Amino acid sequence: MTSDREPRKAHPSERQTPAGSRVSATDALRSAIEQLSELLGRAPESVSSLRPTDQGWEAEVEVVELERIPETTSVMASYQVVLDPEGKLLAYERGRRYTRAQVDRRDGR
Repeated sequence: MTSDREPRKAHPSERQTPAGSRVSATDALRSAIEQLSELLGRAPESVSSLRPTDQGWEAEVEVVELERIPETTSVMASYQVVLDPEGKLLAYERGRRYTRAQVDRRDGR
């Protein structure tokens, strides 16, 4: 018997990886966004960094904490997310809070 439906694609957190292997950067990124969104009840705005570590993955995820008008005055937060090699969230921590219009300056001014 054949089916017209496409097979169901596995959710990144459901994908099986061989023991001791690491999910791809793309899957780690999706996993960080989805799991943090579920915990915070807010959809992350962007991922500003993702890097492999000896323990799995670390990501920096930007989230709108308080929406304001105009949008440039909305309060944002940067979250540090730690994932295991399979993409499961191990820990997260809110770092800095800032307004959307705020620009980081590296020259100290």
